[in-house]
Amino acid sequence: MNISSPQPPETQLSRLLALIGQPVRIQILLILGGQEACVCHLEAVLGLRQASISQHLMALRKAGLVEPRRCGRNIFYHLVRPEVVSVLNQAAVLAGLDPAALQQLAVRPVAGCPCPQCNPNAQPGASCQNLHPAPSSSECP
Repeated sequence: MNISSPQPPETQLSRLLALIGQPVRIQILLILGGQEACVCHLEAVLGLRQASISQHLMALRKAGLVEPRRCGRNIFYHLVRPEVVSVLNQAAVLAGLDPAALQQLAVRPVAGCPCPQCNPNAQPGASCQNLHPAPSSSECP
């Protein structure tokens, strides 16, 4: 969201809600609400191609809601504004949904996911660490 151009508060709120109002973006925000995730994890959970996920992540980054963290060649995303998960839970209640139904997206490990968080003991050939050479930094998972 471009904060340099002053807009009335109702316009700013409308733009934010429109931005996060897409089902895939809601799913991404809920997944990241549980723990940071790499793109290969998002691919496994959402069943979407990396290119599609990257477009949604770019929009969420521009809005200041998510931020990347590079770990070697892997990129992990996390929420900058974790309170967005509370907003989504409150919206679920308003829509007559059980917010607990949304939390299944944040559950880990995910069966079949090759990411290092879901499958830390996997053979290197089965993890995204092999797709992107392992980092040398000790700060990486």
